[in-house]
Amino acid sequence: MPIFFCLQVSPVLSSYISKKGQEAVGSATAKSWRVLALCGAGVSGLLSYATIASCDEAEHGLEAATYPWPHSGILNSYDHASIRRGHQVYQQVCASCHSMSLISFRDLVGVAYTEEETKAMAAEIEVVDGPNDEGEMFTRPGKLSDRFPQPYANEQAARFANGGAYPPDLSLITKARHNGQNYVFALLTGYHDPPAGVTIREGLHYNPYFPGGAIAMPKMLNDGAVEYEDGTPATEAQMGKDVVTFLTWAAEPEMEERKLMGFKWIFVLSLALLQAGYYRRMRWSVLKSRKLVLDVVN
Repeated sequence: MPIFFCLQVSPVLSSYISKKGQEAVGSATAKSWRVLALCGAGVSGLLSYATIASCDEAEHGLEAATYPWPHSGILNSYDHASIRRGHQVYQQVCASCHSMSLISFRDLVGVAYTEEETKAMAAEIEVVDGPNDEGEMFTRPGKLSDRFPQPYANEQAARFANGGAYPPDLSLITKARHNGQNYVFALLTGYHDPPAGVTIREGLHYNPYFPGGAIAMPKMLNDGAVEYEDGTPATEAQMGKDVVTFLTWAAEPEMEERKLMGFKWIFVLSLALLQAGYYRRMRWSVLKSRKLVLDVVN
């Protein structure tokens, strides 16, 4: 009987094992297809992201790297020697096209120049003033209260001289652009030949950091373009660093005072916190933990 039973059961076991094997093979095949589908979706997503990122860079410009600016730290201040060199770069390279209409000569006193140096610098320009007692306009030498001179009389003259492009005012440029000083530095030092397949219209120049990749301003910072008064080598990177430091100061001249005021407030508030803690521990805690006992006398 046991032998007969085994003979009767064996076909059933064989069928069961065969069915389970087919299910296992089918399950493994399904898992393989799912893995392939997930891999395909991942590759497609990466390609789509790369395409979108490439289109975004072409439209909005390449994202500038973050540079370790000496004045960016909480305890750091401006490099005033760099501000002076940056003003020299602005005067000799940038001022022929770009204005700084919000900056006066007196703002430079005590920051980059002495008062005598700044007065002599302001006196070199001619300012239209008036009217005089006869109702006529006249020209006079510049003085400390005057703003930096404008390179063009109006916007139309600026566009005509620059092929239709309007050079922006640089007074607040590091605050008016995303990533501020990093963007300006990358833009000034990021000129190079266009890659294969990229065509730049005549009169424009390839710069991947500028939105669209084509900018009307040619490369202005070339090694030796400026001869620094203090003898610092005028490399492209050095001039870019100095002029960006100057423009950052122009946009935030109160930065050092703001940081100093912040530390003063932190010190005062810390003293107030210690006083409040002492009062709570030594005065209020006694009152808070005090208990009243009602003693009823019969």
